Amino acid sequence: MSARPLSARAGTAPPAAARGGRRRHLGPGGRAAMAAGRAALALWAVAAALCRPEPALAADAKWKAITGQIKKAVEAYEPCVKENCSCHQSVWKQDLAPFRGGISKETMSDVVSQKLGTHYQIIKNKLYREQDCMFPARCSGVEHFILGIIHRLPDMEMVINVRDYPQVPKWMKPIIPVFSFSKTSEYNDIMYPAWTFWEGGPAVWPIYPTGLGRWDLMREDLRRSAEKWPWKKKISKGYFRGSRTSPERDPLILLSRENPELVDAEYTKNQAWKSEKDTLGKPPAKEIPLVDHCKYKYLFNFRGVAASFRLKHLFLCGSLVFHVGEEWLEFFYPQLKPWVHYIPVRSDLSDVRELLQFVKENDAIAQEIAKRGRQFITEHLEMEDVFCYWEHLLSEYSQTLTYKVKRRKSYSEIASERLKTEL
Repeated sequence: MSARPLSARAGTAPPAAARGGRRRHLGPGGRAAMAAGRAALALWAVAAALCRPEPALAADAKWKAITGQIKKAVEAYEPCVKENCSCHQSVWKQDLAPFRGGISKETMSDVVSQKLGTHYQIIKNKLYREQDCMFPARCSGVEHFILGIIHRLPDMEMVINVRDYPQVPKWMKPIIPVFSFSKTSEYNDIMYPAWTFWEGGPAVWPIYPTGLGRWDLMREDLRRSAEKWPWKKKISKGYFRGSRTSPERDPLILLSRENPELVDAEYTKNQAWKSEKDTLGKPPAKEIPLVDHCKYKYLFNFRGVAASFRLKHLFLCGSLVFHVGEEWLEFFYPQLKPWVHYIPVRSDLSDVRELLQFVKENDAIAQEIAKRGRQFITEHLEMEDVFCYWEHLLSEYSQTLTYKVKRRKSYSEIASERLKTEL
């Protein structure tokens, strides 16, 4: 059998002439042969070293697909300009596009009669509303933002849905104008900043009995917690606490039970909890304040019934956000980019182990993504951005109405309340 070249068998033993053996007295010819053997041994050692991958190079090759996606996303990303909430302009423009042809009085009357939301009217810089509101605290949160800008708004009327779910599927014809806080690409609802920026968020007993509280105050709490838990002090594992609003969350809970060093994830109790069956056979975990999530490097966000209210809070911890699924949106989601601001995770979590292992082995990359995510929310989702979005959205929406709005006499005026300072 013919011998293979040295480069093809770098992991084999050195040539026989280069191996040691019984010492012999050598003449000039023997010494020359020995020198040639030593040269062959040196060449073999160099070839073996070159063919043996260094750990860093092996790691780079292992994660080439993921690092390639990150590099491509970062190179393509164009940061927003912080001016007049222009970062989010494309969202309200896109949502209002189907109504550029005009909204007639008959169309609006039909929407109001279908009870798809709460009917509001703005006339001469005053806000009026029908008596019924399914969730008064949510309506109050919406009204806070409208009243804050009402002196700059023209006359108009609109239906604002404060339920969790959007109301206008794309198959519905003719298309009708309904404002909702969250939707998927399968809906034509007009997105608005949710009531939870002020009040009416989901109650979490006993830590948030009246909801998460004001966004401006929560931002400050999370800023302080992020300073207390800088990246180097954070615990290097995935973290999640939440109720079982969707079985989509189950794989992470089960992974945590199997590998608690990788993930700390448990189900908490919600209003629908009846037995341990609702928490996958174990007692519900204790509720943990959002500021304490900042102790962990990797924080998971899942959709609930619709988009999850927790997402914006998680970024402010300075931790790396693992965002599961891309379907459900709030108005500020489109400018958050996968691999730039967060780690995207498949809805079935089939890639979650690999992604967690990647960030553990590539800590500097993980930290940079976390920094960009926190920076975006810090700079482009202040309370003034929420007011700004409402103003642009309603001002441009008013231009689609083709008729003069007349006040319904049965509607009551909504007066402005003094600012609340408590959470």
